[in-house]
Amino acid sequence: MTAKSVIVLVGLLVSAAVFGYRVHQRVCHMRLGRPVEPFGHWGERIKGVALFALAQVRIFRFPGTGTAHFFIFWGFVLLFPTILQAILEGVSPGFALPFVAGFPPLLLLQDFIALAVIVGVMYGLYYRALARPERYKGSHQFEGNLVLCFILTIMVTLLCSTGIRQNLGQSHVSPAWQPVSAATGRLFAGLSHGTQHAVEQVAWWIHIGVVLVFLTLLPIGKHFHVVTSLFNVLLRNLNPRGWLAPSPRLDDTEGVGRVEHFTWRQMLDWYSCSECGRCQDVCPAYGSGAALSPKLLIMGLRAHLYERGRALQAFGATADSTENTILKKQVCGDVISDEILWSCTSCYACDHECPLLIEHVQPIVDMRRYLLTQQRADPTLTGALESLRRYGNSFQKSDKQRAKWTTGLDFKLKDIRKQPARTVWFMGDYASYSPALTEATLATARVFQRAGLDVGLLYDGERNAGNDVRRAGEEGLFELLRQKNLAVLGKCEWEEIVTTDPHSYNTLKNEYAWNGKKPAVYHYSEVLDRALSTGQLAVSRKLDCVVTYHDPCYLGRYNGVYDAPRRVLTALGCRLVEMPRNRDRALCCGAGGGRIWMEEGKVTERPSENRVREAANLPGVQYFVVACPKDLTMYRDAVKTAGLEGRLIVKDLVELVDEATRGDARATAAPPVTA
Repeated sequence: MTAKSVIVLVGLLVSAAVFGYRVHQRVCHMRLGRPVEPFGHWGERIKGVALFALAQVRIFRFPGTGTAHFFIFWGFVLLFPTILQAILEGVSPGFALPFVAGFPPLLLLQDFIALAVIVGVMYGLYYRALARPERYKGSHQFEGNLVLCFILTIMVTLLCSTGIRQNLGQSHVSPAWQPVSAATGRLFAGLSHGTQHAVEQVAWWIHIGVVLVFLTLLPIGKHFHVVTSLFNVLLRNLNPRGWLAPSPRLDDTEGVGRVEHFTWRQMLDWYSCSECGRCQDVCPAYGSGAALSPKLLIMGLRAHLYERGRALQAFGATADSTENTILKKQVCGDVISDEILWSCTSCYACDHECPLLIEHVQPIVDMRRYLLTQQRADPTLTGALESLRRYGNSFQKSDKQRAKWTTGLDFKLKDIRKQPARTVWFMGDYASYSPALTEATLATARVFQRAGLDVGLLYDGERNAGNDVRRAGEEGLFELLRQKNLAVLGKCEWEEIVTTDPHSYNTLKNEYAWNGKKPAVYHYSEVLDRALSTGQLAVSRKLDCVVTYHDPCYLGRYNGVYDAPRRVLTALGCRLVEMPRNRDRALCCGAGGGRIWMEEGKVTERPSENRVREAANLPGVQYFVVACPKDLTMYRDAVKTAGLEGRLIVKDLVELVDEATRGDARATAAPPVTA
């Protein structure tokens, strides 16, 4: 065995050992976490991995960097045989992988792929070093640039080595099968054979050295996602987006108070974070100047797991945490500040944007649950939760006042507890109690009546559905509210539920236990869309106005309802002008996750104000249309505080439907409408 072979073999063994040790260390840290339920639906999981590996659809939501990443990823996949060939050739001179040297079309593809990788890397370096977008703020920039330089070096040295071998007649194929390498080799064609051979050897050693060094560094940085991403996608959460895992109860307390209280599956998320900042870019809290960055939150949890894991390994699980600085750290407060956790609106934009399917909302809620047990919450939030516990609503109003708004109707709505009805209209607190929303609620009732919808109310039997209660971290109160609502619904005769509130819609649809008899749950926009399209609700006059529409988070991103409200607007004769951020990228109003019950804190601009300014800049738009009672509250206030009164009018979708169908009241009820 030659000295060259010995050096390469030792380098390979050392690199593999270091890589294996560091991966083992990460696995040991993950084992500190809670176990998870056994995984199922393997067919669906494997299909998801295949789609992720082949298409990586989410990365193209940022076209420039997404395309560059696509070519870099596939470049490594397709060039791996050639890189492996170079290493094995160093260990055993003359060794050749038959499927590499014996298949020229693969070499042709690899040649162009190497060029594409170089272009992608150059774009990445430009983007990081010169463009420097806000979303990279806080990321490990040096590591990112270093790895890009590694990849660039690997590709350039590969082309140089292969090209010079073409010059020296040492290649197994003609230059026509390696045109990029041949063009690179021509840069050295004027040198003597001896000099070219020396340059080729230098390029080869640099190539091998960088590959082996990169291997050792892979597990300790953000590029560990190269290893973990496929596992992260394979073991992804298959529950509905609008479902939250129940609160863990450990050490006689709710929620997560120590990093070990998270599940190992959540820790795999942290290892998979590539620090791309896409979550940060779409986060309404971060955009408003609040403390939260979803990216930095995940990075903070990952770093804390690493340091705490090492400390526990060094001192043992029985180590005195009062004397060890690292073990004294609390994940809530020391690692992730209370202010960060309470800034989240639970809008799901971060989860939806992440190309590696990392979950941010669930760990935030888990930590909020712990904060509530420690009485570390905004006083206005705790006041709202106490009101919900005492009255069943956040307005501190009695049950008897929940249906007070119905006195404005000239017809009677059924009490479904006394009379069967096809459809339960689950009101929600804001539509029931807020005086500012009474007209929109009355309009909904009138439109339902015109459409012949057989509707009944729960009247004073209804409680808050609990969606925002749960996301604020009060799991016990959520379970109490859910239990009371299910108890009263269980005594009534009905077939389906409709609600105007996307928050209630989400939790009724995804988080209520219906004992195997899950009913159809609809948002009112879905019902109106069906009624208009079938002619059961007729438009008496076209509105002929220009509108823009805001997608509620819990209707759109969480439940995928985007088209029904837009079809309704089109049916009314409205001309819809989309905001730049629409559908699954719509900006949150800032009210979700219990934020509507909290103080605003230090922000540069409220998300709702940012959103109405975006709408006001659209040409000719008269109405800013919403389909959520909380949105109606938030955006009408934002129009005032942003100084846009007279320029933009905020309307609920149903108010426009009421206006357009007002002449279509019928003497007899039409058949019930289902969505």
